[in-house]
Amino acid sequence: MSTSDERLLDNPARAALTGPHAHFAERRGRILRYPVDVSPWLALPDEPDADDWADVAALAGPGAEIALFGCRGRVPDDWEVTFDIDGVQMVDDGLAATPDPEAILLGPADVPEMLDLVERTRPGPFLPRTVELGTYLGIRRGGALVAMAGERLHPPGWTEISAVCTDPAVRGQGLATRLILAVAHGIRERGETPFLHTGAGNTTAIRLYESLGFRLRRTTAFLAARAPEHLTETRAVGVS
Repeated sequence: MSTSDERLLDNPARAALTGPHAHFAERRGRILRYPVDVSPWLALPDEPDADDWADVAALAGPGAEIALFGCRGRVPDDWEVTFDIDGVQMVDDGLAATPDPEAILLGPADVPEMLDLVERTRPGPFLPRTVELGTYLGIRRGGALVAMAGERLHPPGWTEISAVCTDPAVRGQGLATRLILAVAHGIRERGETPFLHTGAGNTTAIRLYESLGFRLRRTTAFLAARAPEHLTETRAVGVS
């Protein structure tokens, strides 16, 4: 069981972008985000006000669609909500984390194959530079990448497991489970605690994660919204 402060997971993107991932942070006012080719995660304050929403819109640009995962409170009336599903956040509560002899470390040279696997399996956002966020492990069969999992958000003391996916041709062989446990082993070796997110309606995945030793910590929301077409903000964007 984790001894890290679970309150950091209430706003994990903000905790990551003000902590271990601060070198990625693009900032405008109180708003932080990852570069758009790294991750769609954007970090709002716990209680965003009108100025914060103006900064979100100005940072993204007029008419841009913005991922607002875990957003609390009400989206302004002049924004168009384009995506809204319930999610869950789960944390390590006794994983049997272990390395896997078949797992290989993936890096920038593997990104075209990783993007192709993601396109075919749809595990969630994975972009050309997402691999820079942490360790990604894969399994190859006949030279082809058929399964992978890796690290995404990194609040202090915690690391999110993400991009868990398996080629349909080799599903049912336990490859995803093996990679989750291998990635978790690396996280544990650093003295950190694994966590993850999934859709609340993805009961098959939730049952799998619970069987591995994750516990439900809280419900959350996967939300996206389109910024207004006409912006009046003029502040310059700074990158921290």
